[in-house]
Amino acid sequence: MADRVYPSAKPAANPSFPATKAQLYGATRPTYRPQPHHHHRRRSRRGCCCRLCFWVILSVLVVLLLAGVAGTVFYLLYRPHRPTFAVSSLKLSYLNLSSSSTLSSRFDLTVSATNPNKNILFAYDPTAVTLLSGGVDVGDGTVPAFRHPKRNTTLIKTSIVAAGHALSGGDASALKASMKSSKGLALNVDLETKVKAKMGNLNTPKVGIRVSCDGIRVTLPAGKKAATASTSNAHCHVDVRFKIWKWTV
Repeated sequence: MADRVYPSAKPAANPSFPATKAQLYGATRPTYRPQPHHHHRRRSRRGCCCRLCFWVILSVLVVLLLAGVAGTVFYLLYRPHRPTFAVSSLKLSYLNLSSSSTLSSRFDLTVSATNPNKNILFAYDPTAVTLLSGGVDVGDGTVPAFRHPKRNTTLIKTSIVAAGHALSGGDASALKASMKSSKGLALNVDLETKVKAKMGNLNTPKVGIRVSCDGIRVTLPAGKKAATASTSNAHCHVDVRFKIWKWTV
């Protein structure tokens, strides 16, 4: 029996006719593939940020807690107190203001410093001393570095002088008016230095300290004998200054 030949279901392309635009576009266009969603990645990032913030806050709280515990233990062990200061005596040898507003003066100052602590020793750097009258600088001096033992009162003595110190017109007028006052010349003593505390083998960093004493009055000497200032109403304020980076607290 002769084999039967069946026609193909898809007719062969006729090479004599060019391909249409639809056929060409279908041949070159890439297959469309939907892009996956990234919501789960965003959620995971948010979760990581939240966890990081939690651990940072927890770490800060732990550090603050430890610092508080350490401060409490330190206070209970040493019970630190600030040193106290008082003006013991102040004598004025001379105070001259020329017609050209040039000031010359000499003062002899004694300040008592008391360390009330029984377990803490203070070590002071050289101290700058300034004597003011109504905000006008009338003399300057320096106290050498010294160590302040536990439960001890130390007398700090220094000479405060002004040698040919030129004043502005306003400062000279204000000082002349104060020198003529019947109540005497009002004075303020400022001491500024750095100090560190020693507790056994433990040394603290140096901190700034400023002492301001007011309520002092002195009359001008009548002759060669120095005039003694009245210090019964003198009161000293102690200001400890902590420096953090570029800021002073």
